[in-house]
Amino acid sequence: MAQGQVLEFEEYVRTRQDALLRSARRLVPDPVDAQDLLQTALARTFGRWDGIADKSLADAYLRRVMINTRTEWWRARKLDEVPTEQLPDASVDDGSEQRADRALLMDVLGVLAPKQRSVVVLRHWEQMSTEETAAALGMSAGTVKSTLHRALARLRQELEARAARSREAEQAPAPLPARIPVQRGRRHDERERERCAA
Repeated sequence: MAQGQVLEFEEYVRTRQDALLRSARRLVPDPVDAQDLLQTALARTFGRWDGIADKSLADAYLRRVMINTRTEWWRARKLDEVPTEQLPDASVDDGSEQRADRALLMDVLGVLAPKQRSVVVLRHWEQMSTEETAAALGMSAGTVKSTLHRALARLRQELEARAARSREAEQAPAPLPARIPVQRGRRHDERERERCAA
């Protein structure tokens, strides 16, 4: 790659890295994984930078690389996860409703398959059109629409299930504290008997 191309790529990364990191963060919930995803995608894109004729499409190209990379990671993950009845609470740094809603949404997105999650992220967070999403993901506009429909239905179902579990937990009576038997010493019992006899 020519020196001019290297400088152009460095400038692109410098100006777009915050926006690209936000996109990566929407694809994977863990901030460290999002940084790894972006770095991996940038390394893959660097080798093909001179092949991107229209640099205004670099964001779309890089998002596609991130989606493909995330899908590869998802397929290669160890399948030793154990399903549980109760999902862990989402961590909320500042306690505001907006951050809590965002954490809940990021957590709920985890129930979607990678393809569904990619469509939701590109259509609703990145605000790409159906056609742009189809081009970015290499699928037809009809497939984008049907995938989005199924994904949103799944998200709605998950949110309703969580709300029902939350209501049940609030309505459940609090458990009574266990009674601890009191053991008295022999001297105490003898004094009690003496007191009663007197």
